[in-house]
Amino acid sequence: MLYGKEHVQRYQETDGAEGHEWNNTVTLLLTTKGRKSGKSYTTPLIYQRFGDDYLVVASKGGDPDHPEWYKNLVANPDVEVQVKGDRFKARARTAGEAEKPEMWRVMTATWPPYDEYQTKTQRPIPVVVLERAE
Repeated sequence: MLYGKEHVQRYQETDGAEGHEWNNTVTLLLTTKGRKSGKSYTTPLIYQRFGDDYLVVASKGGDPDHPEWYKNLVANPDVEVQVKGDRFKARARTAGEAEKPEMWRVMTATWPPYDEYQTKTQRPIPVVVLERAE
């Protein structure tokens, strides 16, 4: 099973033929700019479509702290996304309180452990909306 840097490399080399389908769900690649370093960081994340947008969850397995990629996109919401062979620029935003419940249901339908992760931490786990930039 692909994970981490190997996952990113195989996904990029094969336009997602290897790595898009993962553990009975699907992943995209999210590239953020480091808020301190300014370097680009690419992370494979479980996603789902939501209308024209893509959703990802900043769960970090229920850790008390947000994942680094989330902290980076909060500091700089201009990101790059790859879904299979489709690479595009996007604007990331955290789902608002009114829209999050429906989006959370969409994401837990594809990855049920998100509900368990939320019970492990006091922080509200963010749902991130990736809006394609045209």
